[in-house]
Amino acid sequence: MDLKDSGIFRLMSDKMAWHNQRQEVLSKNISNADTPNFRPNDLVEFDFKKQLRETARMPLAASTSGHLQGTIVSKTGFKDGEERSPYETAPAGNAVVLEEQMLKVGQNSMEYQTVTNLYRKQVSMLKTAMTPPR
Repeated sequence: MDLKDSGIFRLMSDKMAWHNQRQEVLSKNISNADTPNFRPNDLVEFDFKKQLRETARMPLAASTSGHLQGTIVSKTGFKDGEERSPYETAPAGNAVVLEEQMLKVGQNSMEYQTVTNLYRKQVSMLKTAMTPPR
């Protein structure tokens, strides 16, 4: 049984993937802090309720080619969001505020650690439940 394909484990895996992708976006922002006319990017916030609804859907199985296929949820990654209008822009047009980006990196790291700890705790509880009594 693959835990990543079931319920809460899938949601936690998706959340960890979102944090990984956000880390890439934030590090790109920081690395371009001196690039003229660069605008920082960020991801659209992870919507737990939306992800939960998509996880709850079960794909329809067709036994013959004449059956309707139904809707298939596509997993294409996370959408890039627009950074709010910058309140600080360098004379060269760069809108990256390093302090703000570093704050986001720290917050992203803490949230990733929280989800990782929850995942680890869920696995530990499953192992405890599957262990036969002595």
